[in-house]
Amino acid sequence: MIDRALPELTDEERAIYEWQMWQPGMGEEGQRRLKAARVLVTRVGGLGAVVALELAAAGVGGLILAHGGNLKPSDLNRQLLQTHDHIGRPRMDSILRRLAELNPRCELTGVAENASPDNAAALVAQADLVVDAAPLFEERLALNAAAVAAGKPMVECAMFGLEGSVTTFVPGRTGCLACYVAEPPPTWRRQFPVFGAVSGVAGCVGAAEAIKWITGIGRPLAGEMLSYDLAEMRFRKVQLPRRADCKVCGGQK
Repeated sequence: MIDRALPELTDEERAIYEWQMWQPGMGEEGQRRLKAARVLVTRVGGLGAVVALELAAAGVGGLILAHGGNLKPSDLNRQLLQTHDHIGRPRMDSILRRLAELNPRCELTGVAENASPDNAAALVAQADLVVDAAPLFEERLALNAAAVAAGKPMVECAMFGLEGSVTTFVPGRTGCLACYVAEPPPTWRRQFPVFGAVSGVAGCVGAAEAIKWITGIGRPLAGEMLSYDLAEMRFRKVQLPRRADCKVCGGQK
């Protein structure tokens, strides 16, 4: 939960966020916590774009957004911050423009590259909370290691085909991604089946997890993973391991 000095709300912000401030436990103080928060979202594609949209709409004060490359036609079935006329141009340009149109009060920092072992620590250092929506385990594990080292929570979102999952790792309280995926699976590939509606479910749940952690309302999925299979419309929660011998988080108390 964000507990540093909180900024005041303007009359415009009170009008915009009135309905969500009616949520029990939220109120104006919860909205001020959202305004104070800085969240890293990487990447900002079919899944991360929905996270970024929902957090910007909810009034998060700052978003650090990491996503490289130019827009391809095959991105348009799911990347809701892109437009057809942007094909061939840097994705980040459209990401920043669309989010600014939605919430001009949100401070946006765009990084036109994907997370890696070289930049993960610098990205995480700018944020209070990390939302990992990267498709590759090399990126995910780099972010995980940086978040653990910085003592910052990470919401982990993933999807494949008609399935998806979300969990929240809290350093010192739960295990981390490396506790159950120590190395990138050898059979994992960059391209896989994806529907925008399926990644959007994980994105909305991930955004809700971020909002809960920032404001202190509800109970985050700390140490638990919510997984879903939309082909059968089944949802379940499972406990995640916390390994004492984990090379990333095993030494934390």
